[in-house]
Formats: sequence, C-alpha cells, structure tokens
Amino acid sequence: MKAREIKPGIYWVGAVDWDRRLFDALIPLPDGTSYNSYLLKGGDKVALIDAVDPPMEGVLLNRLSQLGVESIDYVIASHAEQDHSGSLPRILEIYPNAKLVTTPKCKGMLIDLLMIPEEKFITVNDKETISLGDKTLEFIHAPWVHWPETMLTYLQEDKVLFPCDLFGSHLAATDLYITDEGKVYEAARRYYAEIMMPFRINIQKHLEKIKDYEIDIIAPSHGPIYNKPALILKAYRSWVFDPPRNIVVLPYISMHGSTQKMVEHLVEALAERGVTVKQFNLSVTDIGKLAMALVDAATMVIGTPTVLVGPHPNVAYAAFLANALKPKLQFVSIIGSYGWGSRAVEQLGGMIPNLKVEVLGPVMSKGFPREADFKALDSLAETIAQKHKEHNFA
Repeated sequence: MKAREIKPGIYWVGAVDWDRRLFDALIPLPDGTSYNSYLLKGGDKVALIDAVDPPMEGVLLNRLSQLGVESIDYVIASHAEQDHSGSLPRILEIYPNAKLVTTPKCKGMLIDLLMIPEEKFITVNDKETISLGDKTLEFIHAPWVHWPETMLTYLQEDKVLFPCDLFGSHLAATDLYITDEGKVYEAARRYYAEIMMPFRINIQKHLEKIKDYEIDIIAPSHGPIYNKPALILKAYRSWVFDPPRNIVVLPYISMHGSTQKMVEHLVEALAERGVTVKQFNLSVTDIGKLAMALVDAATMVIGTPTVLVGPHPNVAYAAFLANALKPKLQFVSIIGSYGWGSRAVEQLGGMIPNLKVEVLGPVMSKGFPREADFKALDSLAETIAQKHKEHNFA
C-alpha cells in the first residue's frame, strides 16, 4: 500500500503487520495489528506523528519517500513504547533537522530507552500548541494511557484527534476507515480489556477532558481510523463509566471431573435465576476473551482443583490477570475440590488485593461433590442473584 490521504495535507504512512500473533510476548493478536504513523504537511512546516515498530521501519520510510518528503520539522512522540518509538532513531538520522516533540516525562523515557540525544527534544506542556503554518497542533497530556508519559495530539483546523493508543485496536486491515463496525468494536473491546482497563479511572478523566472538542476523525496508533467517532467514544464511555452488569465470569479448570461437575451445576443454578454466565475452561481459553468478559461483569467465580494444597497454576494465572486488569467486579467467590487438604481459597484470596470486592462464601468439595455441596452451590447462586438485584445490575 502507498501512503494514503485522510484529508488535504494529512496522510497515513503506517505499516500493517498481518502476521504478528503475540504482543509484548504476552498479549494474543488473533487478527494481527498495525502501527499507524501520520504525516502532516502544513503551509510552512511538516510534522510526523509517531513512528512504527522497528521491524517495519522500512515500510514507513518507503511511504515518506513516495510522498517526496525531503525534510521533517517536527516528529511528535506520543508515547515511548517501542512499537511507536522504536524507529525514531532512524527517522532522526534520515531527517537530521527534525525536532522530537513530546512531554517532559516522555523525553526522559526516550533518552533511557533509545539513547536519543537530549538536544533533539522540544518538550511541550499540556494544551500547548505548535503551528505548521495553516495547521495547528494542540498537545493534550494524558498520563497513564497506558504509560505515565502519553499525550494526545489534536489538529485544530481539521478536527482530527491523534490519541496514540487510546481508542486503538489490534487489527490488520487494508481498509483505512472502518467498514465492519462489529469486528472493529470487538477488536477495540479486546484492546481496552487487555491494555487500558487497569487505568480506567485515569481514562475517565481524559474522556472528560476531550468531551468538548469538535472531533471529525479519530486516528489511533493501532487499527482502523474512525471517521464516525461516536462509535468508539460511546463504547469507551460505557466501558469506563457504566456500572457492571448482571454477569458472572467463571474461569475454571478441572483435573478429574469434580470441579467440572460443580461448575456445570453452578452455571445452571445461576441461569435459572436470570444471571448471565460466561464460562471459561482455562485449559483452552483465549486469555483475551476472558479479559473482554471482565469489562462489565459484576461477579467472578473462580473454579479450581487443588494442586499441592494450592490452586491449579492456570487458575492462579487467571486470578493474577484479573487482579492486574482491575475490572469493575463487585463480588468474588471460589469453588472447587480437593483430595486430602487445601489452602486454595486462602492463596487465591491473597492474589487479588487490587480487586475491591466483597468475597462471597466459597464452596470446596472434598472429593467428588455430594448433595450437600450441590446445595451449597445453589445457595451461592441465590446469593449472587440477590446481590445483583440489590445493586440493580441489569
């Protein structure tokens, strides 16, 4: 693909990574991703917003060459993470007169991460502007989206917001703009769940900060561009502001069938009481799907067998993940089984200190569950259903 014009003087010059399947050696990428970089040609000056992941730097340089870009005055560094910044040293080498524009915090991080000389930087304050002649860039500090140094860039005359990772999606596509809203919504929700959700409170503040801006286009650093910004703005406001819903997320694993039987019974008992359940067998689960389910769930019930008196390692990882993501959960419980002794409940409870939840009574079966265990599961289901009703979780 060649460089593509978004509006007069505004070009997408990024790279599509069709084959990448793992990000940060951690996050699954079922649909690949893109590293979006944008060139702005003003009447007097030229600016590049963000770079690309280092393996893709040749793609970016080729697009700039296609546009006949002989000089760049400003390179806007929205975020120090290397998928956006990693090719900056090469850009600055080819365009030696360019100044790197960023926040004071990002400047220090880029010096540490990429050893860029200090004299290459211009630091900008919140709401400070730079003119390109007939285009004005306004810089909006947005710390903890999702690193401490991030900023957004607003192109005033064209009403384009370049929010870096905010509103992004890991989605490889030939379409510059969204053509399949359902697919992009799903990808954006996954991206939010895996990357942005731990910083939900900070994002609430940033959404309030930009709510009065006139925005015709949102051009994030990953995924398609939003030429109908209401789709993603409405989604984010729901994800970060709305109360949780009448949903139980149930991650579990079963070694010999006992925990599986308990899970099946609890799911049926909850469904009978009008509670939606999202069940995840951790031996085969896409962790991204689990993260997505946690976005608006009110309750998580963890199902685990006992391994050496503790929880199964896969279950421990799921608990660790939920603790790191800090979803809106209000209630947590634990069910499972053991053969001769268990401290799984205590150990799992110690793994979720970030979750400000009410812990509901666990149900642990010695061996295969019996009638008393099933009655205890019914009681747990009733408690969950009543708790959800009391809080008006719809």
